[in-house]
This record gives sequence, structure tokens and C-alpha cells, in this order.
Amino acid sequence: MRWALVKVCLAVTTMVVVAFAVPLGLVVEEMARDRALSNAERHAAGMAPTLSITTDRAELSRAVATSETGGDGRMAVHVPAVGDTGAFEVGDPRAGARAVEATRKDGRARTAEVPGGFVVLQPTALSSGTAVVEIYVPEAEVSNGVTTAWLVLAGVGGALVIGSVAVADRLGVRMVQPAKRLVGAARDLGEGELGARVPEEGPKELRLAAVAFNSMADQVVRLLANERELAADLSHRLRTPLTVLRLNAASLGDGPAAEQTRTAVETLEREVDTIIRTARDAKPQTAVVGAGAGCDAAEVIRDRMAFWSALAEDEGREARVAGVERPVRIPVPRAELAAAMDALLGNVFRHTGEGTGFSVDVHSAEDAVIVLVSDAGEGIADPEAALARGAGSGADGSTGLGLDIVRRLAESTGGDVRVGRSVLGGAEVRLWLQRGSPRGAGSRRGHRGAVRRRLSSR
Repeated sequence: MRWALVKVCLAVTTMVVVAFAVPLGLVVEEMARDRALSNAERHAAGMAPTLSITTDRAELSRAVATSETGGDGRMAVHVPAVGDTGAFEVGDPRAGARAVEATRKDGRARTAEVPGGFVVLQPTALSSGTAVVEIYVPEAEVSNGVTTAWLVLAGVGGALVIGSVAVADRLGVRMVQPAKRLVGAARDLGEGELGARVPEEGPKELRLAAVAFNSMADQVVRLLANERELAADLSHRLRTPLTVLRLNAASLGDGPAAEQTRTAVETLEREVDTIIRTARDAKPQTAVVGAGAGCDAAEVIRDRMAFWSALAEDEGREARVAGVERPVRIPVPRAELAAAMDALLGNVFRHTGEGTGFSVDVHSAEDAVIVLVSDAGEGIADPEAALARGAGSGADGSTGLGLDIVRRLAESTGGDVRVGRSVLGGAEVRLWLQRGSPRGAGSRRGHRGAVRRRLSSR
């Protein structure tokens, strides 16, 4: 916007300067020429009194020599024949005989062009005819002051153009700076800086945009605060049924099923406490991804498969796990990976019938880990809709958030999630986890291709 305004102002000012400076320069040039020729006519008219008194050659020569233009060699007098005296010329004539005769015949002053300048021919009536006084005007005198005038006009025009560009640039800055601040605040708000606001400065339109942005940001903060409070309240309501479950689990006695039930209740209680603490925070917290926040994916998957295997045995499902014989380190917190695996395995139990088998396969490479969760069910008709947040809400008690949790976990490492058809005939969810730091989209595609080739070659 700033440079566009400068260019527009530059073009308009240049056109205005040219439109005024060129005609004015031509007028100055014409005025200089008229001034020079008028001076020549005045000097020519000064010889008329002398010619009216005498036409003697010697007297005329003396008069021409003592005049201003005659002393410079720029005056000549063409005298017609008088009596026995033939026509003669006094001074330094430059005009041709034809021009002199035409002036004598017309009886009017005339200007003729000669080499190096112009001559002004002024007729003077005598008793015996018409004498013609010739004044030579050099080209330098005709254009005297014209070059200076053009230079002055060019300087003034250039100063006007530079001044207009400077003013346009300042106006552009006044318009662009508020727009840049608005863009920066929008970027900060998008990155989670909820305190980002825009000064209500600049032109009226940008001030209105700043007011609208600040109002929107305040509304976003209020909505997030209400959402956090609602999440905390809803989570807190779970404490009563959790207490009942914990008491009931404590009375189950000993045995694997009782121990698993108590472990599940304790895990659920910890998760509810985490939700309440997170929701009450003034600012949402994000998971820390890095070497210090990593875990052993093989150990987590073995643990979760052991948890779900009891239910699989009750429902007659064949469960298989592979690739977890050795440690597989990934930059993901253990709790988040466990939650993602519970979401994937829970979907298998929720959306497939009893007796449907499933498997979990872990493929590890130097830079990435792939976790495949496959089942022998009917598959997923619309994979893209399944990955959308809340797409399955309301169906069979589902919240529609399971695959979204998995997707966000993968994207936090620079990976992704894909849904397709498994070798068992049902659905296959592929969880791709990067072991390095998250990369840009373009570099991830090339990186994934290299890792995929290494994994396929195993």
C-alpha cells in the first residue's frame, strides 16, 4: 500500500509538472526572442532622425560607428539612389538584396533569418525613396536566459516531485503502520497470545478495524474463560460417581479383574484432576514435546494391550501385537500416548461387533515411528469425516473426539494420522510420529518418503 501510494503520487505530480513546465518554458523562450527583436527595432528606429537630415555616406558612416549596435558591427544602412549618387550601403550588411527590396517595397519592418542569427530590417521613408536600416541579432542574444529558465523550471519541478513523494511516503507510513500492527496482533492472537491488542490509531477505517479486532479478542477471551470454567465444572461433577466407583472397586476383593478395575478408576481420577487443573489455569497449557518429555512407545503399547486384552478375551476377540519387543523412544509424554492408544483401541471395541479381531503393529525407523491399529470389522466409510473433530458425536455414545486426540498428538511431533483399509479387511488407523523436532510441511513430505522407503524395505 505504501509503495503504491508513492508511485501514484509520483506519476500524478510528474504529469502536473510536465503540463505546466513545458508550456512555461516555451513562453519564456518566445519572450526572450521577442525581447531581442524589439531591442533591435528600437536601435533601427534610432537611425531615422539621422537619415531624415542627411544621406551623405561619410555622415552616415560616422553615425553608424557611434551607435551601440553599429560599434559592435551589427548595424547596416541601405540607402537608395539619390540624384547622380547611386544606391550604397553603410556598415556591415548581412541581409540579402531580395529581403532588402521586399522591405523597401512593403514599407514594413521584417525579420529575416541569416547564418548565426536574425536581421531586423526597418524601412525609413526619405524624400528620394526608402532607406532600410538593418540590425543583426545573434542567436545567443535571441536565446539569452532561456537555458537558465529551463534549469530553474526543472529544479522547481524536481523539488515538487521529491516533496510530493516524501509527503506520500509519510502518508503511506501513517496508513501502513496501523495495518502492520493489526496483522501482528492477529498473528499473536492466533498463536495463543490472548492479551494481544491493537492501538486504535491511524485513519478512520483502520481505527474502526482496530476497535473491531479488540472487541473480537475480548470476546474470544471471554468465550475461552467460559469454556474452561464449563470444562472444570463438568469434570468436577465426575468426582461423586468416581468416589462411588473407587469404594465399590475396593470391595471387589482380589483378582486380576478387580485389580484392573481399581487401576482404571485411579487413572480416571488422575485424568479428571488434570482436566480440572488445566481448565482452571489462566492460560491454556500445551504439551511439551522434546527429548525430556519422551517415553518408550513399546512399553506403553504393551501396557495398554494388557489392559484391553481382558475385555477382548471376554468378547471373544483375537488380539495381536507386534514390534514391541525392544524399546522404541518417541518425543511424546507417556500419558498422551496412552490416551491416544486407549482412544484407538476403544474405537475398535465401540464400533465393531463382538468376536472381531484386531492388531497393533509398531514399525520403527531412525527418524520416525509408525503405529498401525487394524481390525477385521466393516471399515470406515468416510475417513476424512472420521478425522474431523466431533464428527462421530452422538453415535453409540461416542464424543467424536478420539481420532482428533490422536491427530493432535501426531501433529505435535510433525507427523500425521491416516485412515484406510487394513489387511484384516476392516479399518486401519496409521499413527505417524516423528522422532526429531517438528518440521515444515514441505520438508516433512520428503522426510516421510525417505522413512517410508526404509520401513517398506524391512
